[in-house]
Amino acid sequence: MDVEWDAGDLGCGELVLELRLRMDAMPPGCILKLVARDSGAPADIPAWCRMTGHGLVEAAHPVYWIRRKES
Repeated sequence: MDVEWDAGDLGCGELVLELRLRMDAMPPGCILKLVARDSGAPADIPAWCRMTGHGLVEAAHPVYWIRRKES
């Protein structure tokens, strides 16, 4: 794990906007440990990863490990 972010109860809209900024700031291949307690996160985080190409390494709500995509 390279970076950790506790997003607390941020809802989907704010969560994915901030997640995008944080992932863009990371070097390719790095892993973000995300803690997201929002009830929609179990559906939203995997969907966001599929749409953006970032890899969902593991998900155990409220903790998600996401690998930054290569370039």
